[in-house]
Amino acid sequence: MTYTVKEIFYTLQGEGAQTGRPAVFLRFAGCNLWTGLEKDRAKAQCTFCDTDFVGGTKYKSAEDLAKAVSAYWPDDPTNKMVVCTGGEPLLQLDTPLIDALHAQGFSIAVESNGTQSAPDGIDWLCISPKADCEIVQTSGDELKLVYPQEKISPSDVEHLNFKNFFLQPMDGPDKAGNTEKAIAYCKAHPKWRLSTQTHKLLGIA
Repeated sequence: MTYTVKEIFYTLQGEGAQTGRPAVFLRFAGCNLWTGLEKDRAKAQCTFCDTDFVGGTKYKSAEDLAKAVSAYWPDDPTNKMVVCTGGEPLLQLDTPLIDALHAQGFSIAVESNGTQSAPDGIDWLCISPKADCEIVQTSGDELKLVYPQEKISPSDVEHLNFKNFFLQPMDGPDKAGNTEKAIAYCKAHPKWRLSTQTHKLLGIA
């Protein structure tokens, strides 16, 4: 299989339960909920995405891509983690790539919109559901709901089989108000925890 990758970079995880952990981010190109083109945003199933996932580099084998990811990790082999994101990573992440990344010593985390089934072998699975989209992957380690969204509320998804539940305030011009709403919801519903985008607060990638 050929993999199309927008970018690979090394930073700290900025969101959710793994916040602060060093990781190589493997951002796949392409998504099934939006083309990534501004002209299509208004009619997309996900209209608030803030990520550029259009275009990129092609890798002809799982082994080549895993080696490219490994080249970003420092000399210390401790606690290696790769975060597969997008776009929608589960359109491309498959068993051969999972095996190749494990062979390089990585623990594999995935950030997905939940509309695709996850293959076996993922070590940490985070699902971020979107309104009006069928949630196919109903279990995992972390459910992270961007909040507030029209047509989807925390009560719609809190019955799903996840170990951690996070509300992440929607970015944009109303971020301060959205943060206040998310804090208030978490305080009233302790099953939920607040996830802030610390990488944006710190000014890191």
